[in-house]
Amino acid sequence: MNDGLTEYPLVINTLKRFNLYPEVVLASWYRVYSSSMEFFRTPTKTCWTINRGEDLDPVESCEGLGDPAYFYVTVVFLLNGAMMSLFYVSGTHLSGSKLGGVVTVLCVFFNHGESTRVMWTPPLRESFSYPFLVLQMLLLSHILRTPNPSRKTMAALGVSTVMFMLPWQFGQFVLLTQVASLFASYILGYLNPAKMQALLLTHMVSLGVCFVLMFGNSMLLTSFYASSLISIWAVVGLRDQFHQIFRAPLLIWVMQGVAWVLTTVLLKFLLALVLGASDDAHISSLIKSKFTSYKDFDTMMYTCAAEFDFLEVETVLRYTKTLLLPANLLLAAVIAIQVSRDAVRMIRCPSSSETRSEPTEKLEKSVVVYHTLQLVAFAVLAVLIMRLKLFLTPHMCLMASLLCSRQLFSWLGDKMKQHVCVGLILSIMAVQGVANLQQQWSIMGEFSNLPQEELLEWIKENTPQNAVFAGAMPTMASVKLSAGRAVVNHPHYEDAGLRERTKLVYSMYSRKSAEQVKKNLMKLQVDYFILEESWCTRRTRPGCSMPEIWDVEDPGNAGKTPLCTLMGRDSRPHFTTIFQNHIYKILRVPKASR
Repeated sequence: MNDGLTEYPLVINTLKRFNLYPEVVLASWYRVYSSSMEFFRTPTKTCWTINRGEDLDPVESCEGLGDPAYFYVTVVFLLNGAMMSLFYVSGTHLSGSKLGGVVTVLCVFFNHGESTRVMWTPPLRESFSYPFLVLQMLLLSHILRTPNPSRKTMAALGVSTVMFMLPWQFGQFVLLTQVASLFASYILGYLNPAKMQALLLTHMVSLGVCFVLMFGNSMLLTSFYASSLISIWAVVGLRDQFHQIFRAPLLIWVMQGVAWVLTTVLLKFLLALVLGASDDAHISSLIKSKFTSYKDFDTMMYTCAAEFDFLEVETVLRYTKTLLLPANLLLAAVIAIQVSRDAVRMIRCPSSSETRSEPTEKLEKSVVVYHTLQLVAFAVLAVLIMRLKLFLTPHMCLMASLLCSRQLFSWLGDKMKQHVCVGLILSIMAVQGVANLQQQWSIMGEFSNLPQEELLEWIKENTPQNAVFAGAMPTMASVKLSAGRAVVNHPHYEDAGLRERTKLVYSMYSRKSAEQVKKNLMKLQVDYFILEESWCTRRTRPGCSMPEIWDVEDPGNAGKTPLCTLMGRDSRPHFTTIFQNHIYKILRVPKASR
C-alpha cells in the first residue's frame, strides 16, 4: 500500500492500481500452507541442480507446492479446471439437457487454443477473473428463469460480480455489455421492470463494493458501465412516461435505446469532469481509431500489437473447421425467427403482452434471448479487439449447447432424432477438434533468456540498491521483480499519469535530440536507461516501429535518424555506456547534469 519502487519517485498503493487481490490471497494461502507443512515436518518440494554448461552458472529448479511459482501456477490451473465444471453446468442449465453440457465442454476443448491463454501465461488478470464470469452468468441465467429469485440468489450474483471485476481492470467493460444485453431483453419485453431494477441494483452494489476495496479507484465510477447503470435505472423508472408520450411499441423501443445511449455518454463525461479522472481516456481513443483514421501515440501502442488488432480471418476459419461458427449461425437464425415473431405480435397487439404473471415460456425465452444478445456483444468486442475472443469463443461453446434444446428444435421430431443429429454434429466437430487438441498437447518447451539473465545479474552486482531505471515496459517489470531496483515505468498502461511517464521514457526511441531526451530522464530522476536495439527496429507491420509511432506524435522531427540508432553506435557525450551485450545496453544518465 506504500510502494516507492514501482513508479519512482511516487509512492503508490499497488492494490488500488493493479488489481492485485489474487496475489494477496495466494500469498496468504502460501504462508499458511508453508507454515503448516513446516510444523508437521512434511516436505513440500523436490529440488535439483541443473548444470547448463557453456560456462554458465548452474541453476536450481524445484517442483512441488512449496515452491512459490509452482504453488501460484497450480492454484491458477485448479481455478480454470473448475471452470470446466461450470461450463458443463451452464450448458446443461441453458439447454435443459445433460447432453447440452457435454456439447459445451467438448466445444471448449476442441477450440481450446481460441478460448484461453492460461496455459501460456497463467498470471494474466483474466486467468483469475474469467471463471467467476462463467459463474456469474450461470447465476444470472437461473435468475432470469425464476419468477421470483430469492435474496440469497441475488446476493450470490453480486458476490460473483465482485469476484469477476476485482481482479481485472477490464471487467467493467464486459459488465457493460451484460447490462446492455439485459436492457435490450427488457425493451423487447422478455424481462419485467421489477427484475430489471433488481439486477441493476445488484450491479450497483457490486460496483460500490469494488470501489471501496480498490481504495476509491476513480476509473470505476467514471466508466461507461457505472453511467449505464444509472441511465438504465432512469429509463426503466420512467417507463410509464415513455408509453404515454410515444404509444407505438416500436417507437417506444427506439426512444428507450436512444435515451440510454445519450444519458450514458453524458453522465460518463460529466463524472469524468467532476472527478478529474482520465485514466480510461485511451479506451475511447482506441475505439475511435477503429472506426476512423485517428491516431496518436497511445492508440498506436495498442493497435500495433496483434492482440489489439481486428479479429484475424484465420480465427474465423478455425471456428468454421470445428463447426462452432456454423452451429452458432444456425442457432442465431432460429432464435432471431422466434424473437421476430414475438416482436411482430407485440407490435400488433401491445395489450396482449402486458400480463401480471410471467408464463414459463417467456421466462425460458428470456434466458436464450439474453445469451444471444450477449453473444452478439462479445462478437463485436472480438472483431474490434482480437484479444477479446477469449469471451467470444467460450460463449459460442455455451450457445452450442442449445443444439440440444427442445424449446428451439422440437420441430425436428422426438428427442431421439434430435440427439442423433447432435451426435452427428459432434462427430464432425471431433475431426478437427481432436487434431487441435493433439497440436496443443504436442507443444513442449522451456524458457531461457540468457541476455536478460546477464543484464539482471550485472544490475544486482554493480548498481546501488537505490538505483533508478527506465526502459521498455516489459524489461522494467523484470528489473523491478528480479533485481529489486526502482523503476519509473512498467507495463500497466491503464493509468493516465503512467502513460505520460512512459511517453517521456520512450522518447529515446523517437527522433528527438539526445539533449531533450536526457532532460526527460532527468525530470524522472532516472539513473540508468536500458536501451534495446530491437525496440528501435522491430515493426509488427508498416508504420508500427517505435520511430514511426513517434512520427505520428512528433511530425516535426520526421525523417531524422532515430536517437536509439545513434545511441546504439555511440552514446557519448550525453550518456555513458556501462554495460552491453548483443541485446541490451545500459546508459548512465550523468549525475553532474541532474
